[in-house]
Amino acid sequence: MTTPRNWQKSSFSGEGDGNDCLELASTPTTLHLRESDAPATVITTAPTPLAHLLDAVRRGTL
Repeated sequence: MTTPRNWQKSSFSGEGDGNDCLELASTPTTLHLRESDAPATVITTAPTPLAHLLDAVRRGTL
């Protein structure tokens, strides 16, 4: 797997270059998530399963 280069910091992470933020990178069919303080650990998923997970978290059914 090739790790993407264009990581974007979450808008919920605040300002500055702190090491406590979620970063996201994407390709046309894949999403990559990592924590800035552990950049070697990357979670890779597709948009639909991630959307289902986030929906379950929002509804409190997880």
